[in-house]
Amino acid sequence: MNSKACIYSLTTALEEHRHLENAIAMEKYMKGLFSFIGIRAPERKKISAHWLKNVGTIPNESLRSFITGLWEMPEREYQYIALDYLIKKKKHVVETDIDLLEYLLVTKSWWDTVDLIASHLVGTLFFNYPHLIEQRGEEWLQSENIWLKRTMILFQLKYKDQTNEQLLFSIIERTAHINEFFIQKAIGWSLREYSKTNGDAVVRFIENQELSNLAKREGLKYIRS
Repeated sequence: MNSKACIYSLTTALEEHRHLENAIAMEKYMKGLFSFIGIRAPERKKISAHWLKNVGTIPNESLRSFITGLWEMPEREYQYIALDYLIKKKKHVVETDIDLLEYLLVTKSWWDTVDLIASHLVGTLFFNYPHLIEQRGEEWLQSENIWLKRTMILFQLKYKDQTNEQLLFSIIERTAHINEFFIQKAIGWSLREYSKTNGDAVVRFIENQELSNLAKREGLKYIRS
């Protein structure tokens, strides 16, 4: 089944579950930034799982057109399902997929997709190909795009004891001055998550850095709970 046929079969499956009242509520929650079909996450995941089972594995040469085809669809559920697919296959993400991930990060950007891409997909890619952290990650850090910066703060979120502490703290030091909610929230979240692995290091870091109140509060949440 080619990319267009896959997307058409998904459209058919989703349209059977269109729910106007849900869609209105979901669009309101997302501040009117995106349209929705109105399928709640549990039901969407069931539909997606059944569809993915029928689709199988997309050949790597067709992956970009398949994912970008879903990304270009107007309703947000299609972007979620694109990520469902990529995350399910994340062990097979290869170095050349970095361009696709960057496209997804900077297109239709909001926390709901960016955070999944950062923690699951970029995290896996950078773990398997650490040279990309310097090659592409450095470009992202220097970019004016807040979502690329947020990705660099969050990509180690699931690394636990394999976190590169020096790199994490360095990235935070380089972004701590940015007066942007999504950056400050990401700093706090990354510190909070790492505090589960090395709480003492997080406390020392926070005590010795000029961080926003938001970042400090989020970073110390588990330690002080």
